[in-house]
Amino acid sequence: MAILDRIEGPRDLDALTPEECSELAAEIREFLIEAVTRTGGHLGPNLGVVELTIALHRVFDSPRDPIVFDTGHQSYVHKLLTGRKDFSALRTRGGLAGYPQRAESEHDIVESSHASSSLSWADGISRAFARRAQSDPSQQHRHVVAVVGDGALTGGMTWEALNNITDDNDRDLVLVVNDNGRSYAPTIGGMARFLNSVRSKEAYRELQEGSEKLFSRLGTPGRTVYRAARGAMRGFVSRASNNQDLYSNLDIKYLGPVDGHDLAAVEEVLRQAKGYGRPTLVHVITEKGRGYALAENDLADQFHAIGQIDPGSGEPLEASRGRSWTSVFRDRIVELAEADERIVGITAAMLAPTGLDRLAALHPGRVIDVGIAEQHAVASAAGLAYGGMHPVVAVYATFMNRAFDQLLMDVALHRAGVTFVLDRAGITGPDGASHNGVWDLATLQVVPGIRIAAPRDAATLEELLGEAVAIDDGPTVIRYPKGAVGEALPALARTADGVDVLRAAGGSAAPTGHGDVLFIAVGPMVQVALEAAELLEAEGITATVLDPRWVVPVAESLVSAARDHRLVITIEDGIRVGGVGTRMRQAFRDAGVDTPVSELGTPDAFPDHASRSELLADAGLTAPQIAATVTEQVRGRRIPFARPTARSQA
Repeated sequence: MAILDRIEGPRDLDALTPEECSELAAEIREFLIEAVTRTGGHLGPNLGVVELTIALHRVFDSPRDPIVFDTGHQSYVHKLLTGRKDFSALRTRGGLAGYPQRAESEHDIVESSHASSSLSWADGISRAFARRAQSDPSQQHRHVVAVVGDGALTGGMTWEALNNITDDNDRDLVLVVNDNGRSYAPTIGGMARFLNSVRSKEAYRELQEGSEKLFSRLGTPGRTVYRAARGAMRGFVSRASNNQDLYSNLDIKYLGPVDGHDLAAVEEVLRQAKGYGRPTLVHVITEKGRGYALAENDLADQFHAIGQIDPGSGEPLEASRGRSWTSVFRDRIVELAEADERIVGITAAMLAPTGLDRLAALHPGRVIDVGIAEQHAVASAAGLAYGGMHPVVAVYATFMNRAFDQLLMDVALHRAGVTFVLDRAGITGPDGASHNGVWDLATLQVVPGIRIAAPRDAATLEELLGEAVAIDDGPTVIRYPKGAVGEALPALARTADGVDVLRAAGGSAAPTGHGDVLFIAVGPMVQVALEAAELLEAEGITATVLDPRWVVPVAESLVSAARDHRLVITIEDGIRVGGVGTRMRQAFRDAGVDTPVSELGTPDAFPDHASRSELLADAGLTAPQIAATVTEQVRGRRIPFARPTARSQA
């Protein structure tokens, strides 16, 4: 019987011999390679933390001792050791989530996949435990463990948390730095260069005297922490042979670096940290993709996140479904940058995933990777614009949430010409709640002076990006979803203010022609609107389909078109509460247009992990669902989104 088959929970690890633990590690790697290559998912990061995760669960008593995984994509081994072994439907509806999820297990604490927050979570949890222990003896000696990657240390939140953790040293708190030199790709910046130097023997002898230089290279946050220690920070990263140094005033113990694939060594250092009784930092050096040659040798990202692949060759099992939105941006930004020397790219540790890698390769120095530091990226972009450049900040839509204040107060307030390219906007699907990009339209449209565009196909993405980088008096946003672009959707005509007519009621190419229904669709939802219009036509209901291209501000031609139709339907793949449909309704009312408006979008809820098509169906955003709803409204059997009154409910 395989050892993994005997593990139903963490305490089943306690009786294993060192040899059995090593055998278990090998079994887990074999399991992960077989399972994740079949379903897709985060393979490389999990192969790198096998021994570390086994050691964590042998030393600490989860869930009494909570283990907080920063980002959470490296939690597959944790899932296996806490009894979740059915990976057959990983990241699909009804299957295991790709990140920790409380509904799955009491061992899962933090579900958010946004990096650099684990130390703050651990700080808060440990403070709560310490306070409760004052009156409840059963709460005493509860340890809190945060596992944070070196990539996440490029985020400012980790330094804010560390500054607070070291201010209160009477807590059982262990911070494990999983140092593999990478986030998606190799980690950048002063911290990365320092940690890379730790891996060389020569550097071990220089660590103590190099601490001040380290924190100086990390900029203001690092210098602040160093000054707070009043010169004692020479010990923060001490000689490898002097792990017992305690740094006066800072009061955090450093243990390591230790080989993260030496199970006995990792266990020993974690037991030391557990027994210390004060905040302790454990530095563990691991190798992403460990034990799978194809991953180890993958220079791009060591199989960070894969689709379904052949485990023997690493080749995709499914043929490409066509050109992706990201690849269209990748090529177009190079064309624009070569024509305009002012254009520079900015990414937050996601050079290839956002499509800025080609520009960086062709024009070194014209792409800035700030690490996992979206706030800094946006504020820095404002400075670049002031200096005469036109920055293009490319991030996933969900991560734009982290820099809203900088967009509002640093970019928009100063009318800085900065273009934001939001990949994975709208519903993304398998990665779950915190990776979906359904909030961008509702949150960003409140920014004064902002212009937001949503391309429907490759040609409009290329066109809109060109228009965006030519605007220098305020922020512009281009947003598009994950995956393949799909077929071209040519317009019949374009209005004077830039609205595209895809279909006109009665066969006219003019959007002001009278008709039953006016569809105003955002980006990729244009295709859905066209399909719904076809279904309505079969019912004798005429429909016009317009693509605003620039959804904010609201074009005057949309107001005119609304006046000439019986019903307006707005369709967006973002939350409908405060979405662009709401903004259009307000614009119509301000203009005295009283045509009924139905705003279709996603609910104000966190989407579960499921496919994009499943989540769109859940939200009623498929063509048949929309056509059925509109037919009822036009026939008078349903008032657009009427809410029952108290009297009608009685």
